[in-house]
Amino acid sequence: MDMQSDFDRLLFFEHARKTAEGNYAKDPLDADNLTRWGGALLELSQFQSVPDSKKMIQEAISKLEEALMLNTNKHDTLWCLGNAHTSHAFLTPDQEEAKGYFDKATLYFQQAVDEDPGNDLYRKSLEVAAKAPELHMEIHKQGFSQQGMGAGSSTSTGTKTSKKKKSSDLKYDIFGWMILAVGIVAWIGFAKTHMPPPPPR
Repeated sequence: MDMQSDFDRLLFFEHARKTAEGNYAKDPLDADNLTRWGGALLELSQFQSVPDSKKMIQEAISKLEEALMLNTNKHDTLWCLGNAHTSHAFLTPDQEEAKGYFDKATLYFQQAVDEDPGNDLYRKSLEVAAKAPELHMEIHKQGFSQQGMGAGSSTSTGTKTSKKKKSSDLKYDIFGWMILAVGIVAWIGFAKTHMPPPPPR
């Protein structure tokens, strides 16, 4: 069932991407459409290999920045840009390079909160962004220590497993919130473009 929902998500966001691409050909100055396109690319990046995912995230950032040039106060675009930079940071093993992406993400999340202070999702994203560099370091440190351990075992395996599980749970919580939020924004945007016309009077 989980594979089916992943497949359904993949189809949904691929359709959203193609629709946004078609709409862009008709009206390249539609900031809402560019935001939907960037959000769809960001979602689709979750289904790619790391190098392809990074390329897709860069493409999403490009679309979102284009939308921001058209409307600098568009809070959902700012929030999506924060998510894109956070995703890119987690795919970057180098701590200093990742920090640059986390800093950009925090800046965009803060701008989104400034534009829409009542939005709980934006505030939560800003809070999580503050913890993201620490989580990044823990994830990549564990990845390297597991590679170095090879087949050997340690007496503190239970402690390491517990820490790994907590870190893994936190990682999935963060990614889950990000995916849910991007999905909601994309769905709302998609629904707005397919609203029925008002009834004649």
